Order: sequence, then C-alpha cells, then structure tokens
Amino acid sequence: MALWKEPNAAVPPSKEPAGRAPEMSTITPLNQDLPRRMPERADAKESLIASDLTIEGKIEGAGHVRIAGSFKGDVHVHGNLTIDPGARLTGQVRANTVVVGGELHGNIEAATRVELLATGVVSGDVKAGSLIVSAGSRMRGQVEFGWEEKGAKPISGAVSGKVDSAFS
Repeated sequence: MALWKEPNAAVPPSKEPAGRAPEMSTITPLNQDLPRRMPERADAKESLIASDLTIEGKIEGAGHVRIAGSFKGDVHVHGNLTIDPGARLTGQVRANTVVVGGELHGNIEAATRVELLATGVVSGDVKAGSLIVSAGSRMRGQVEFGWEEKGAKPISGAVSGKVDSAFS
C-alpha cells in the first residue's frame, strides 16, 4: 500500500449513506497545486458571482464568497473571500481569509490571512495577520502583516513596509 496519492489515482468511494454528500474532511484533493485553504466550518455556505456576471452593490454577512465575474462595491463577510483568476473586484474588503487570483482594486482591512496567487493583482493597501505571495503576483500599495490589532505589538517575525512593484 502506497503512503502517497498518485496524481491519477481515483478517490476511494465514500461510505456515506446514499443521497448524502461526503463531508469535506473525507475528500482528499488530487491536485496539490490548488491554493492553500484554512479549515472551514462544515455549516458555512459559499456564494458565487459567476464569471459572466457583473454586479454593483455591497456584500455583508456570514459565509464564504467566491467571485468569478466582476463586482463593484465593498465586501464585508465573516468568512472567506476568493477572487478567481480572471475576476475583478473594485471595493474595500473585510474577511477572515482573502485569496486573490484575479484583480482587486481596493484595500484589504483586518484579514487573518491574505494569499496572492501567481495570477493575482492587488492595487491597494493590505492589513493582515499573515501574507502569502506567489511568484508572478503583482501589488501596488502598503502592506502591514504580523501585527496584533490591539496595542500594535509585533508578532515574532513581523515585517511592515511599503510594496510598490510589478513582477512580469
């Protein structure tokens, strides 16, 4: 028995009762190149703005949001925000985890974690507990990460500075 998953190996059938979807913790992703994700609550729902939609307004509430199209307005959620490659968001963002694969024109405020994928573009300031930047991503703005909200005491290894670069 192998201790690793082969890239073309099939996922073993679930032992869940018929008509019920398997829990996310029982599914092993076969593509290891997917963005790293924080563990999510099983009861959290995800809302999707499809790739052929353009919406203007404001998003507030609990749950996860995935933008594959175009959205103009602020997004304030108690959950995760994912901006897919090819998507565009213009507005201010407050979310637990923000994954940017498309374009974000606005600030990210008080996120626990921000991840810029290789296709990600951010034009605005970022304040986060942690920041993951993939090679090929682009950003123009100021970045603060690793700082606690109350008292502004640095967490070990904290760095603060201004980022104004474009990688091609």
